[in-house]
Amino acid sequence: MRPSPSRTFAEIATAERPTDTTVVMRRAVVLGGSIAGLMAARVLSDHAEEVLIVERDPSDAEHGPRPGVPQGSQVHALLPSGQLQLERWFPGIAEEALALGAPLPPSAGTTAKTFVNGVLGVPPPPAATGPMLITTRPFLEALVRRHTLAVKNVRMVYGRADGLVYADRRVTGARYVPQGGAEAVVEPADLVVDAMGRSSRLSDWLAGDGWPRPPMQRMPIKLNYATALFKRDEKISDTWVVVYQTMAGKGRTARIGGINSVEDDRWMMLVAGYDHDRPSRDVADFTERCRKHYPEMFGDIAEHGEMLGEVITYHQADSRRRDFHKLDRMPAGLVAVGDAVASFNPVYGQGMTSAMLHASCLSAYLRSGPKPHEEPARAYFDQVRVIVDAAWQISTSADIELPHVDGPYPRGYKLTKWFGNLVFRASQIDPVLSSRLSRVTTMLDHPATLSRPGTLLRALRIGLLRGRPQRAA
Repeated sequence: MRPSPSRTFAEIATAERPTDTTVVMRRAVVLGGSIAGLMAARVLSDHAEEVLIVERDPSDAEHGPRPGVPQGSQVHALLPSGQLQLERWFPGIAEEALALGAPLPPSAGTTAKTFVNGVLGVPPPPAATGPMLITTRPFLEALVRRHTLAVKNVRMVYGRADGLVYADRRVTGARYVPQGGAEAVVEPADLVVDAMGRSSRLSDWLAGDGWPRPPMQRMPIKLNYATALFKRDEKISDTWVVVYQTMAGKGRTARIGGINSVEDDRWMMLVAGYDHDRPSRDVADFTERCRKHYPEMFGDIAEHGEMLGEVITYHQADSRRRDFHKLDRMPAGLVAVGDAVASFNPVYGQGMTSAMLHASCLSAYLRSGPKPHEEPARAYFDQVRVIVDAAWQISTSADIELPHVDGPYPRGYKLTKWFGNLVFRASQIDPVLSSRLSRVTTMLDHPATLSRPGTLLRALRIGLLRGRPQRAA
């Protein structure tokens, strides 16, 4: 009998480092050298004699956002689950990040302040994941790249991925055009990994080569970001991390905001809207939004802080997922990771963490005794589906409530919505439910864990007590 999604999720998200790694292939080629590709390469280094990463962007990840990562200037978060996986594959990397300037919380008990519809929520107990790692995307990516390329059997070349090579219904290599070159080079491989992100061309390649496209689901979120960096100043605010969300409702416009303390003693502050609510690059507009629509610390920092650089905007039209597990035919020797499989509303911080978990799916698959160059990697995509389903359920259950979003509605939507609202309201006043909900939203646990009888009964009891009229003293 197939294990439940929550059990599969727990097995994938474990912090235990694998000890049963064996080499099962001669060569693996990873198309894409961002976080997802780097993590896949690290896992593959345990199972392949050689790992080659093909990255289109030759710019140094240490010197700011790269052109190949259009959202690289925006707020990124490595959720607790992602940090566990990062430390699993690179032991000691969190401490190194702190030594290099990643901010350490000012006290052991400090957690992010979370506001929902203007109300400060009950903070859950801190997750047992070690120091919370908060950095800019370029800082973290550069650190992961250095560690990945330090592995002796991993190397990187620069060029544009150009297609796949086949023989006997299996992928036997990948083509790429080297940086500055004119003709494609074929790199033989026992396994090719698509880590080309949201704009991956793998579906087109498969269709052009006579294979079916993986079905794609989209949710039109129409998200609009504006982000600015400020010099941290305790005289202005003692803010460390703030997460703000206004849900669409009577008299409310859906908005997202966030403040992160990042390396080099800076704040990274974000304001976001949906559909026609579009923050601009104008500093005055950014400042007015911070003061008018967000908690006091946003306005204080925007008005009195020293802005470093310009306001940077970003737009994401949709959340999307490619359901490889639904394919009735697929070639052997091929997998996909990260945003090439699914990308979500970035305000929930699931992107990099999902990439870490996909790498752990790849590890579990390669430790199961597969023949990746002979058989389609269905077992891998079945595990990835569990991760994608979890993140998709968390993000889309909120996004589907946006006025401009009209689906797709999941099966059992009304019941799921009722139950989700019940748990959410109860979690605002109950630390136990707050902790359980937090473990799901930070991808430490599968959403199915919230449907356990004990959680449901606790939420119902709190809901009934909350609605009971109070006696006069």
